[in-house]
Amino acid sequence: MTETPAITASQTVGPFLHIGLPWEDGPFVVPSTVEGAFTITGTVYDGAGQPVPDALIETWQADPDGRFDHPDDPRGAAKSTVDGFRGFGRCPTGPDGTYRIVTVKPGALPAGGGAVEAPHLDVSVFARGLLDRVVTRLYFPDEEAANAADPVLVGLPDPSRAGTLVATAVEGGYRFDIRLQGEGETVFFDV
Repeated sequence: MTETPAITASQTVGPFLHIGLPWEDGPFVVPSTVEGAFTITGTVYDGAGQPVPDALIETWQADPDGRFDHPDDPRGAAKSTVDGFRGFGRCPTGPDGTYRIVTVKPGALPAGGGAVEAPHLDVSVFARGLLDRVVTRLYFPDEEAANAADPVLVGLPDPSRAGTLVATAVEGGYRFDIRLQGEGETVFFDV
C-alpha cells in the first residue's frame, strides 16, 4: 500500500519575508544617536483584530528639509544634511505583531498646484494573504494645521477615516497601529 503524502498548507505569501528581506540596519532610517531621532512603534492587526506576526513594514520619507536623495525627486536629488539618513526603513513584525522604526521627522513636500503635503511617511505593508503590498501614510498629530491643508487627507472619500492615518504621540516617539481590515481599518491607497 502506498502512503499518500500530506498536503502542504497554501499561502499567498510564504515565510520568505522573515528569511530574506530583513537586515540588521533595516529599521534604522537614521542611527538612533542622531539628534532628533525618535521611534515609531505599532502593531499590525488582521480583520479579526488579531496581531499579524509575519508582516513586513517598509517606510519611505523625505528628510527634515523635505528633500529626497533620489533622481525621481522633481527638484533634483539632494543629499540630506542629517548624518546617516537613508529615507527608507524595513522591519518585520514580531510574534506579537509589533514593529519598530527609528527615524526623524520629515519636512513638508510641495504638491501640484502650489499645495503642500504635510510631513508624513509612506508606509507599505506586506503580509500573509496579500497578493501585493498595501500602501498607507503616517501623519503626525502635532502638525494639525499642515494636516488640515494636506491634499491627500482633505481628498479622502470618507473624511471621518482620516484619523486612521494620524499617529499617536507616545514617550520617545509615536505609535501607529495598522488594521488591515475590519472596524477601524487603516486607509490604504491605490498606487
